[in-house]
Amino acid sequence: MSYYRHHVFFCVNQRDRGARCCARSDAVAMRDYLKGRAKELGLAGPGGVRINTAGCLDRCACGPVIVVYPDAVWYSYRDRRDLDEILSEHLIAGRVVTRLLLSERGPAVAGDP
Repeated sequence: MSYYRHHVFFCVNQRDRGARCCARSDAVAMRDYLKGRAKELGLAGPGGVRINTAGCLDRCACGPVIVVYPDAVWYSYRDRRDLDEILSEHLIAGRVVTRLLLSERGPAVAGDP
């Protein structure tokens, strides 16, 4: 059994010269938000959820990006509502949020989350 049921990594990488990156999508604040929500709900800690910072996850064109382990599920999100949905559906209920999934080449749905 894993030390954490879910380990969520937020890309917060900052690229130079205006290049697209997760940091330009307020990724640090979004990480802090989800980390706070997990703590408020009593989900944080051993046997629960761990929210962490990651360097570049190399999915810049799809950003902002998070990955949930051990499930190896990659998401992109727009705002706190998307993160709340990932929290309630995936991290609590165990259901993948398909509308926010990344495919091998980008978002699973049309448009740019």
